[in-house]
Amino acid sequence: MRVCNYLELESQLVRSGMGTSAAHQRKALADTDWEVLSSPWRGGSPLRAVQHALVGDGAFEAFDLLHCNFVGPGSLAAVRHAKREDVPVVLHAHMTKEDFGESFRLSTEVAPALGVYLRWFYSQADLVLCPSEYTRGLLEAYPVDAPIRPITNGVDAESLAGFEDLRTEYRERFDLDGLVVFSLGNVFERKGLTTFCELAREADYEFAWFGPYETGPQASESVRYWTEHPPENVTFTGWVDDKRGAFGAGDVYLFPTKDENQGIAVLEAMACGKPVVLSDLPVFREFFTDGEDCLLCSTREEFRAALERLEDPAERERLGANARETASEHSLARVGEELTRAYREVTTP
Repeated sequence: MRVCNYLELESQLVRSGMGTSAAHQRKALADTDWEVLSSPWRGGSPLRAVQHALVGDGAFEAFDLLHCNFVGPGSLAAVRHAKREDVPVVLHAHMTKEDFGESFRLSTEVAPALGVYLRWFYSQADLVLCPSEYTRGLLEAYPVDAPIRPITNGVDAESLAGFEDLRTEYRERFDLDGLVVFSLGNVFERKGLTTFCELAREADYEFAWFGPYETGPQASESVRYWTEHPPENVTFTGWVDDKRGAFGAGDVYLFPTKDENQGIAVLEAMACGKPVVLSDLPVFREFFTDGEDCLLCSTREEFRAALERLEDPAERERLGANARETASEHSLARVGEELTRAYREVTTP
């Protein structure tokens, strides 16, 4: 059986959570009986597909199942083709109107209209996959008219091997010393940027956010302000070529996000044995246990107390060891098993 596991705009989204999730899916499927095609387009791109269509070859490749990881016009075209050919469609709900807000300039204003589109788009699926029960609840409330199943994004522990060896290199590169509180990923207000910086102002150790941030007109007001006027002990690194360097350089992973569908970088930090301090959100309580494998916080005072607690190396070691055990429950082997089960369900008459 051949599945088209498609991530529209893949080159632009490779640094995003949905890009990482799609990579995890494909790697997990490599150990199954499914043959994986990464593009529905004959020739590998819409332009080449048009050229093939003009000479009568058809614009689309042949596949038995379509699995889309994005919601744009290319994905919509592939879905319509699959429907015409009676090919089952799985849509992966990485995006919700809730997590789109406070990302880019005007994203909060656009989010309600996006929600209307997402409801319509996801409802075309034979099965919708999403990262968590929390996300399923959001989609059911839209409501999406299709079966919805949670499946972990997983964590690729193999891709993190050797992170410890990069500690000195990345600390020297970004002039970091002592205890380092860190985050990883795109710099958005929705991910807790203001809280991150305000906590840094109240601490006497270093904070580092590893990841790209917008500087043009699409940048939100808070991103522009904090990246141009960071506290003295905060470093915004911009894009880093090897995420393992962030996990090597940092000691405590801080993620005061306002909304999340799962949080792949959280699982990666845990897989590296890092203690994690997270917002007290339903999605995190779904997967983690406060005081055992993470510290969950609702207020800035609670975040500050959690960071003070983790100034103790023994407590960092305890929480980090438990976190590593939790991350092991989200292996790519599990992702492959769950995808295979879902694919068989929609392709079995």
